[in-house]
Amino acid sequence: MPSISRLPTAKPDFVLERALIQRGLWPAAGVDEAGRGPLAGPVAAAAVILNPGNLPPGLDDSKKLSPARRDALYEEIFARALAVSVSLAPAGEIDLLNIRAASLLAMRRALAGLAVEPVHALIDGNAVPPGLVCGAQAIIRGDARSLSIAAASIIAKVTRDRAMLRLDREYPLYGFARHFGYPTAAHRSALAAHGPCPFHRASFAPVRAALTRS
Repeated sequence: MPSISRLPTAKPDFVLERALIQRGLWPAAGVDEAGRGPLAGPVAAAAVILNPGNLPPGLDDSKKLSPARRDALYEEIFARALAVSVSLAPAGEIDLLNIRAASLLAMRRALAGLAVEPVHALIDGNAVPPGLVCGAQAIIRGDARSLSIAAASIIAKVTRDRAMLRLDREYPLYGFARHFGYPTAAHRSALAAHGPCPFHRASFAPVRAALTRS
């Protein structure tokens, strides 16, 4: 028997979606977000309805993929999916609502923005956003279990990373192209040296501390 460390890593599949098809709950969308932890930039949410007859090969949790692979799958998902929608909750909205509420709101917007009306949604995490346009269920570690959620995780991650690259060109002092707003030592050092930019999340403790010093 192989050791635990050598056991193959589980990949997301289409089992949950096929069960929904059999129950008549189709179209069904996978929904995920990216960017809850950073000190700057938006949180991004995506909703994806895959085509059961034209699934993009190689879908996986976005965190397990290289940037180049995510970019390639981003294009594949848009080319093959029945519908894709993305929503951003900016830093100001995060500060107003809190990061959890802003993430759930971005998920709700993404789902509502689909060009194909969903009958059901598979939501990554342990909470279903309120006020959805359809029925839904929360799937813990859904991006590692459901191909639809994995696809949404890729769309959300690539969308957010590209937004941070644009911010890096506007505010090069912070190094957003390297850390994408996450609280790395380099980012904290830049915050201490230059203070926050307008796209930092003022409600997050390190940013709030930098504001009091400036």
